[in-house]
Amino acid sequence: MNDMYFESRGSRSINWTAAAKKVLYKTPVLTLNAQSALSPEGTEKDFITVDARSWVITVPLLKKEQAEKVAGIKKPCFLLVEQWRAGAQELSREFPGGVIDDGEKPEKAAARELLEETGFKALKCTPLGAMNPNPALFCNTVYFFAAEDLTDTRHTHPDEDEFLKPLIVPVAEVLKKMGQPPYIHALTAAALCLFNSHMPDQFFGLC
Repeated sequence: MNDMYFESRGSRSINWTAAAKKVLYKTPVLTLNAQSALSPEGTEKDFITVDARSWVITVPLLKKEQAEKVAGIKKPCFLLVEQWRAGAQELSREFPGGVIDDGEKPEKAAARELLEETGFKALKCTPLGAMNPNPALFCNTVYFFAAEDLTDTRHTHPDEDEFLKPLIVPVAEVLKKMGQPPYIHALTAAALCLFNSHMPDQFFGLC
């Protein structure tokens, strides 16, 4: 089957037109809205949407030689952080990331969050793509980067409410355990997928 097959089954428009938006509830983290929209047939309906800051996720790679030097692991490794997530009520092992500050470019935010959460600086930072975390509800964007040629400053600067444990984990282990606790964050899996998509030769050489 292909896209043309499904297109032949119906030719009507599927696009909605956004109308008025009303703020229902505002918090320091997000804003809950009632978003009105007109269907392709002209019917108006209200949807619940969420405004939140855009953020970044970085996939930091330690090649075999560096992983052995830094952690004594003779395999290519990813640099991760483990932290408690209030929504899931459990620990989550993730790639470093965080919100983009006002006026900050995504690549600068990626480098800043990597340093704050892990103490590592990246000499090379490659854009991997951008996604909406949940387009049914959220109005923001997540930007993904690969970080290479890492330097350990040995100093982390987490936010006041962040309690993080930086971890160096073999790439093969991350791949094997993704989707199982503590690898529960969907955007960590998305970041891994984008890393694979944009650096396939390097990726499969790491496994």
